[in-house]
Parts: sequence; structure tokens; C-alpha cells
Amino acid sequence: MDLKLPRLSDAANQAHLPHSRRLRLASFNIQTGINTASYRDMITGSWRHVWPSRKRLPNLNRIAQLLKPYDIVGLQEVDGGGLRSHKIVQTQYLAEHGGFPHWHNQINRRMGPIAMHSNGLLSRIKPYEILDYKLPGLPGRGAVLARFGQSHTPQKSLSVCVVHLALSQRARMRQLDFVAELLGHHPHAVVMGDFNCEPGSPELQRLTRSTELCDPACVVHTWPSWQPQRMIDHILVTPSLGVEHLKALHFACSDHLPIAMDIVLPPELKLHSH
Repeated sequence: MDLKLPRLSDAANQAHLPHSRRLRLASFNIQTGINTASYRDMITGSWRHVWPSRKRLPNLNRIAQLLKPYDIVGLQEVDGGGLRSHKIVQTQYLAEHGGFPHWHNQINRRMGPIAMHSNGLLSRIKPYEILDYKLPGLPGRGAVLARFGQSHTPQKSLSVCVVHLALSQRARMRQLDFVAELLGHHPHAVVMGDFNCEPGSPELQRLTRSTELCDPACVVHTWPSWQPQRMIDHILVTPSLGVEHLKALHFACSDHLPIAMDIVLPPELKLHSH
């Protein structure tokens, strides 16, 4: 894979930096709060994708506690208020119980009143703009683009895009081409989410060749959560953002593990928490 590696920050030299220069990021496919611990659970518990479960709310409470230390979180496979989740907008629920003052829910597919498949964004920093996009391919896949910092000044703003890509490689190619066009002129950008493909895939290689975005050079397996063998959840960054840590969080709940990264912002990029 042809990587343009992001600048790796020296933790010792960066220790004096104010908190406003550091951001803790996380991305998590929460599988609508369904606890999955084996392939058998995926089959025997498939009814929970449609019908309410008493275990869903305790799982959401656990997820909210897990996400509390982070500044910006991208969520995939969130329910936007369907009957299966007792009409709870799960992004809002996680924001309220995790202490995030800003949140956004993007509904991408509706199954009548039963389910509302969504992406979500949680943030402790107020974005000046949030945009929803439908991704190419079959209906049901979307991207959330949030911008932080100074409006209409790309050099002084941070763009964060949350995606959940298709299962089909052909569709992923088109979707990542769309993401490349969306973020091609953003010098400070992050793309996070469930990509459904690994770092060496042709579609991800094409994205990194056509943009400044890059996948930090370390392997972080996230799927399946009970025996991780595949790296299909990613946080990609532009080289202007220093990467201090990238890891999977060993948290048994969804069929995916959450992924987390700490980044250091360049001096010209100042974000505010309110």
C-alpha cells in the first residue's frame, strides 16, 4: 500500500501542548446495541435487528461510559428511533449519557416504523457546519461531514467525515471516489467509520493515491469482536495531523470493536469546546 504517513508526534516533546491542540477520536459500529460474542450469536440473535430487546438499553449505557473520554466520535449502525429500539434515537441517547453537548443523527434507511438505520456523530466541540450526503450505490449508505474551527477558511478548520461503506467492492469504489471528491481540498481532514475493506484493498489504495488521506501504518483488527482477524474499521487522516495513538478497544458488545486515535492539531488550527 502506497502510504503517505501522517506525522507521528513525539509524546515527550508534545507534553506541553494545551488540550485544545489534542483530540481524542473514536469510531464504533455499535450494531444498534446488540451484544454479539460469537458467530452463533449472529444467527440466534438476528431477531434483535427487528424486534425490541431488554438488553439493548444496558448495552447502550455501557457504550456511553466507554465513549466518555473522547472528543469526537463517529457511530455506525445506530437506530434513529425505530420500534426495535423503543423509539429511542440512539445517537441522542449516547450523547446525553456520555456528556456530549453536540450530536447529529443521519437516517440512511427506513424499515417503516421498525428500524431507522443511521450514522451518528458525537462531539464535545461545536461544529460550525454539518452536512449529510447519500453515498453512491444502493440506497441506505451515507456520509456525515462536520466542520470545526473557522468557517470558510480551510487552513483553519478541521473536516471530520463519518462513513459506513457498502459490502460490495464495486459500490465501495464509487463511494470512496465520492469521499475523495468531497475532501480533496481539505488540508486538515479525518475520515472514520466501517469501511468493510482492509488497508490493502484496491478501493482504499485508490483513495490514498487520489487524496492526502492515509491509514497510519499499523494493523488494528476489529472484526469479529470476539476473535478479531480483519481490519475493516478505519480512521484516516491528512499528514498535517499528528498521530499519537491508534488502537482497538477491547470492549465486548457489538460484532465490531471500537477503534480510537489521538491526534495533535497544527498550531494554526484552533478549536473551541463550546
